[in-house]
Amino acid sequence: MTGIIELEKLLSSINPKLVEGEFIFCTLPGDLSDYAHLNPLSSFIESEGLSLVLSKDNAESANIKFEHIYRQITLTVHSSLEAVGLTAAVSTKLASKNISANVIAAFFHDHIFLQRQIRRKML
Repeated sequence: MTGIIELEKLLSSINPKLVEGEFIFCTLPGDLSDYAHLNPLSSFIESEGLSLVLSKDNAESANIKFEHIYRQITLTVHSSLEAVGLTAAVSTKLASKNISANVIAAFFHDHIFLQRQIRRKML
């Protein structure tokens, strides 16, 4: 199944969904296999260490330190990895309201993480 490439069609079908739970970003030493039991939502290997996105509950149960708490919004439109402009359009809109966004693009959808305090300001 291929995703949508056309920006106008993506934007008209964006259908954002607030995901249950709270999440954190952290960086840890070691390999992903050392933390698989924490069911990371996302991982990325950087030169400084292993970056993980974890549920806040799992991070706290493992005594992992973190600075901020995030809420996740999933753009439920099936965007192609070849699509151009979706992340820029969403980031620009959020930036116009002085809201920082951490975007993770996965195979089917884009996922935006907003600091919990910012999310409350939006309401």
